[in-house]
Amino acid sequence: MNRMCRSCAYAGALLVVLVLIIGPSAHGETPSQASLAEVILKRADEVRFPSRAFMVQVRIQTFEDGKPTEERLLRVLSKGSDKTLVMTLAPASERGQILLMRDRDLWVYFPRVSQPVRLPLAERFVGQISNGDIARANFTGEYTPQLAGVEQTGGDEFYVLDLHGINSGVTYQRVRYWVRKSNFWPYKAEFYSLSNKLLKTCRYEGYRELGGTVRPTKLVMTDALRPGEQSVLEYTGMEFRDLPDNTFTKGYLNRLE
Repeated sequence: MNRMCRSCAYAGALLVVLVLIIGPSAHGETPSQASLAEVILKRADEVRFPSRAFMVQVRIQTFEDGKPTEERLLRVLSKGSDKTLVMTLAPASERGQILLMRDRDLWVYFPRVSQPVRLPLAERFVGQISNGDIARANFTGEYTPQLAGVEQTGGDEFYVLDLHGINSGVTYQRVRYWVRKSNFWPYKAEFYSLSNKLLKTCRYEGYRELGGTVRPTKLVMTDALRPGEQSVLEYTGMEFRDLPDNTFTKGYLNRLE
């Protein structure tokens, strides 16, 4: 059986799994393969970040050939999938800089500049981290998922999803995403450009309790063209917060500390 046939066989079997997960529809219909991909993506997103409004600390370290070259400390406020504030706490020279994402719009606020400056999500923030990696928490709503099959690695089985950006404004045009079959834990992602060039890979590590459930607390991003360059994100101190919508507005930025 060739690779394509194996993928088709897997897809048929996975539809049965989906029925067990979410049950049949009100009319007793079997969910489609597209529905299965959407459920896998949504469940993996729920593992990464909560749907409730929250605050979390993020430490970013950048390495070249194993040697640290830069470090930043951030405070992130997030509400839903379309409202995020990213405040830089360190280094001192960057303290007070704020990224604001609302819907698919992103601005940066500098303490000594009167007006926020608009930025693209794909622009590099630091090291291998883009603005969208920090400001956009999850993939759901930004990408259309397709189930590519199931792969086995180290004794575990993983769903493999191909994610295609819903428009040109997403951070990456295509993502290849591995999700552990047994518990929907994200395992690995590959990020591609519009020309289908591999830009970088990400591994989701450090699973432990954060915000009331087990989540990946460490993301390791490696440059595909320069493998010696890595950026590591570590998440700590997640707290649920009541965040009014006006917190995520340009007029509110200079009131934040």
